Amino acid sequence: MADAVPLGVSSPVPTKIPRWSRKVKADNIAGYLFLAPWVIGFLAFIVGPMLASGYLSLTKYSGFGAVKWVGFQNYDKIFQDDLFYESLYNTTYYAFLGVPIQLLVALCLAVLLNMKVRYVNVFRTVYYIPTVTPAVANVFLWVWIFNFDFGLINSLLRVVGISPVNWLWDPQIVKPALILMSLWSVGQQMVIFLAALQGVSEELLEAASIDGATNFRRFMRITIPLISPVIFLNLLIGIITLFQTFTVALIATNGGPINSSLFYVLYIYRKGFQSFEMGFASGLAWILFIIIMVITALQFYFARNWVYYESGAPS
Repeated sequence: MADAVPLGVSSPVPTKIPRWSRKVKADNIAGYLFLAPWVIGFLAFIVGPMLASGYLSLTKYSGFGAVKWVGFQNYDKIFQDDLFYESLYNTTYYAFLGVPIQLLVALCLAVLLNMKVRYVNVFRTVYYIPTVTPAVANVFLWVWIFNFDFGLINSLLRVVGISPVNWLWDPQIVKPALILMSLWSVGQQMVIFLAALQGVSEELLEAASIDGATNFRRFMRITIPLISPVIFLNLLIGIITLFQTFTVALIATNGGPINSSLFYVLYIYRKGFQSFEMGFASGLAWILFIIIMVITALQFYFARNWVYYESGAPS
């Protein structure tokens, strides 16, 4: 016989979790499971190595054997090293001169490929292919093009009666030559610009045309402001990418001649994996990280003066 319930006391009603609540929890668990590989990879391959390099920058370590704590001695050595300043100058020159040229070329190509002409998709594909070609293959191709004796450019110069140029082994010319080489891979920036141009309102352009604005004036007064967020994006990514240039300098010139193309990351590689000064190399890497962070912050600060957002500038 079941226990009697005292008078005046209601029997407990078992609670039941709503079906929609169970579904939300299941969706959350599924979301976390899908996110887990990225989180694990981020912690293991980005945060972990960053913390390890921060520790190693305060030590003397060759990559083998014991680790010796030296405090900030590595940073003292870095700031007294002439090659540190030379590599930083080479990288800054390459990035701040190369990125504007890349953006200009990519934007011009995007404007041309935004026109309604026959086979435009073929041209878009052709201009984008170098972006997906392996970087090493691109460098070898340009090393052949720049070859002093039988390179394509010098062969054309000889045809028109101009003396050949030692593109990759003249200290005054090697960095402009590498900037010219970098223009081969502006396809990614070009595609982003092309997407932005196709998003420009046709109504605004037609209204300006009716008011008598020329094509150039419409481009400068309407198109450029409307795609300024994309220009800023490509500028931001371009600066960060060129500050980390490595493959081009290693394969094309190996930092020569007389260190005129010794870029910063190549210098880190030499110190870490050729001289086995891991602590010194880690210090160089952290200085580069700080430099890029400062430049990025400055770009965001000044972007408020020239980047136009339809919904207002981001906070």
